[in-house]
Amino acid sequence: MSQDQTLPVPQTPETQTLDRRAALGTLGKFGLGVAAFGLAGTSSLAAPAKNIDAEVLNFALNLEYLEAAFYLAAVGRVDELRAIGGGAEIRLPAGLDRMRGMQFKDSNVQALARDIAEDELAHVKFLHGALGKAAAPRPVLDLAGAFDAAGQAASGGKIKGFNPYANDLFFLHGAFIFEDVGVTAYNGAATLITNPAYLQAAAGILAVEAYHGGAIRTMLYQQRQVSAAAGLYVGQVVQAISNLRAKVGGGKDMGLTDAAGNAVIAPADRNGVAFPRSTREVLNIVYLAPGAHKGGFYPNGLNGSIK
Repeated sequence: MSQDQTLPVPQTPETQTLDRRAALGTLGKFGLGVAAFGLAGTSSLAAPAKNIDAEVLNFALNLEYLEAAFYLAAVGRVDELRAIGGGAEIRLPAGLDRMRGMQFKDSNVQALARDIAEDELAHVKFLHGALGKAAAPRPVLDLAGAFDAAGQAASGGKIKGFNPYANDLFFLHGAFIFEDVGVTAYNGAATLITNPAYLQAAAGILAVEAYHGGAIRTMLYQQRQVSAAAGLYVGQVVQAISNLRAKVGGGKDMGLTDAAGNAVIAPADRNGVAFPRSTREVLNIVYLAPGAHKGGFYPNGLNGSIK
């Protein structure tokens, strides 16, 4: 499809949804065989050399697989994800009941988990269905050892055996690891998408991810002075996670407060704009190592051309 192709002006919200889905559905026809052209090392602000919309959306689908797995496991619905994208393993922490999920004590946290789980599953279904035969299969996902490694790396070895499903507070910390990354990944991909319909769909998902991130940050900020683990307060643990992401993800991150001690609910640059990350910067975070091609939350790497 050419860059100047546009959709008809929608007359109703229902028409708009159908038009967008129809346009996305063409990915299965036009997205096959398009090379990623070394996109993993490309700046997030660089214009695409050719139409790589299918590759970009498959990259997003890989990230959505992970987010959906995390939240669905928490609410006992992970088997719904196992029915999409193939039979690749989803590794869960020992003791987590895949049918019941974790035991929440705070009804507000539980309600948030259920709402986000529903959104993330919808994102997977939407992208997977729109890509059709071009959809990347679900990769092996690690929600057990990767969290332990992330906890140790962020805390300098002080926090060991971190399990995000152990309690409500740990769940919020685990969610914090993902949500800001999703927002920056979609923002970074914006200039790589050539078709307006695909860009609109990606922008809509980005907005929802930002809602999620703001809600999680708000809950963590309210408990920033609560003891978390290994003698560290919630605010310190979140800052450590943020520092680790910034170290391998282009320095584009913020904890729960700024240098003046003011709350940071929506991390942004000095213009109030959300940070963009290149695909390589995102991969550095999810693989838990700069320059890696697999590891962390994706033991065998992502599937698709951008990995």
